[in-house]
Amino acid sequence: MIPALNEAPNLPTVMDSVPTAELRAMGWDPEVIVVDNASTDDTAAVAAALGATVVSQPARGYGNAYHAGFRAATGDVIATGDADCTYPFDSLPELLSTLTERDIEFMTTDRLRRENRSAMKISHTVANHVLSALSRALFRNGLRDSQSGMWIFRRYVWDVIDVRSTGMAFSQEIKNAATRAGFRFLEVPIEYRNRQGEVKLNALPDGMANLRQLFSHRFRRCAAPAAASRLEQRRTAA
Repeated sequence: MIPALNEAPNLPTVMDSVPTAELRAMGWDPEVIVVDNASTDDTAAVAAALGATVVSQPARGYGNAYHAGFRAATGDVIATGDADCTYPFDSLPELLSTLTERDIEFMTTDRLRRENRSAMKISHTVANHVLSALSRALFRNGLRDSQSGMWIFRRYVWDVIDVRSTGMAFSQEIKNAATRAGFRFLEVPIEYRNRQGEVKLNALPDGMANLRQLFSHRFRRCAAPAAASRLEQRRTAA
């Protein structure tokens, strides 16, 4: 699943990096969903021409795009990443093998490694480390990169957790919600690549929104017994 806002020039490269033939050979039945987040260019048309299923989300926002996309998704496993050429979709066979072999329910990825430093501005690197450290302190899940946008998880996870963010904070919230709900989780390192095209991140407003979300989520009252019951039902059905 790929949220996209005015990413028409990048979509051919991104779509070409999805190893659909290899995934089919492994026994998967892949579907690429591109969520057009009110683009003003030809994002939707290009995605459709390249064979993607296009979901329209007129309400802009990173989280809004994913809420719409997850409603449309029908597969048993969902993998995500951005349309800016930064995430290694070509690593999906390896990542999915890890998911299945280790019986993981929610897998997230770590971009904040020494070898990836050139792909991210220093200011963004610092902000990511600060937010990730605060997230670890509040949620005690040990995740090194709370802001990574590449996750691979079983569809029933989304049916159990309560994720409310409509903007960039969605990325940290889905991780913290999944780990807090008791899913078997794992963080793995990935290659992070240079961003292509226009940068959509608004560093200061998005950073402040993420800070507010971390604290509001940490002290949110959770219906733990109900969530545990739904989780067991989903695991049994799967």
